[in-house]
Amino acid sequence: MADMSASYAALTHLVPLAKEVDDSKVTPGVLGFIVFAVLAVGTWLLMKSMNRHMGKVAFEEAPDPDAAPAAEPQQK
Repeated sequence: MADMSASYAALTHLVPLAKEVDDSKVTPGVLGFIVFAVLAVGTWLLMKSMNRHMGKVAFEEAPDPDAAPAAEPQQK
């Protein structure tokens, strides 16, 4: 519950920053930049975690049962 109130307090301080922009201009403002930056960092962290987990995967492909068997060397 304390986590939610801390995030709410942070948002209430950031919303006035977005209102400082002139109303005749359409811009994302500081709040838009902060949201974009948080999404970018989150995506980067997810990609880093995915690469780490994919590196742990040991995968060997099973031979295709429908494929023709490889020719064996001829013995003399």
